[in-house]
Amino acid sequence: MPSVPMPQDTTVVRFEDVSLHYDETPALDHLSFSMKAGQTCVILGAAGSGKTMLLKCTVGLAKPDTGHVFLFGRDVTAWTENQMFDIRSKVGILFQEGGLFDSLTVAENVAYPLENQRAAAGHPMPSPDEIMQRVRDSLRFVELEHTLEKFPSELSGGMRRRVGIARATVTAPPLVLYDSPTAGLDPITANTIINLIIKERDLRNTAAIMVTHRFLDGHLMANFRYNPNNGNVELHAKGQGEDSAVSTKFLVMKEGRLVFEGPEHELLASPDPYVQKFCRAGTS
Repeated sequence: MPSVPMPQDTTVVRFEDVSLHYDETPALDHLSFSMKAGQTCVILGAAGSGKTMLLKCTVGLAKPDTGHVFLFGRDVTAWTENQMFDIRSKVGILFQEGGLFDSLTVAENVAYPLENQRAAAGHPMPSPDEIMQRVRDSLRFVELEHTLEKFPSELSGGMRRRVGIARATVTAPPLVLYDSPTAGLDPITANTIINLIIKERDLRNTAAIMVTHRFLDGHLMANFRYNPNNGNVELHAKGQGEDSAVSTKFLVMKEGRLVFEGPEHELLASPDPYVQKFCRAGTS
């Protein structure tokens, strides 16, 4: 199948009045939002509020009953699996708990999307040496190059999550989806994971959708930037509400509905008790 040309459109994701039901239960209820290249969307909400379903609909793993989903400017709502192959090669996904293949080594896990997505997208296959170099570069990015021959079971939870980031970004996708990247991790390890996500975003101007239960994750994404001069993630000095090259907005979901969308200072000022619950929760 010929590759799908990508239009020159800075909007990477757009949902237009998307609804999805399981039996009589709404998973997504008239959901509309959009995000541009380089932007971060932090998705907050209670369990079962539709956060993960939003990610699945973004890449066509779930199909809406009504409404439209646009990915890189194209309406992919009714696309088949074969049609989605090419455009999915532009999206990296960090699954909950890392989602690594237990039977593959770390190197094989990281190489997997590079080998399969490049072939599906109709590009020439890289040579084994080229693949290994990309794998090494990605693992060096997350400071785990020494784990190439290890299996996921030999790694700590934080290390597995870092390998998951390497796998999600090895193809240098313009959009990365993070499904609860810090869940179950201690605060220090969780902050390390967020620092790596910030580094990836700022070095490559990557758009990111992050589902999280920790307000602190979103706070760090909104207020910290990677400094390539010293290799540190630092507080970004800007006025409240001021636009920046990399912007972050928060979405709060409840029973499949979007009940808040906006920057951090508006989130913190919201009088809605449900929204405020996520500003107070998980800040450690």
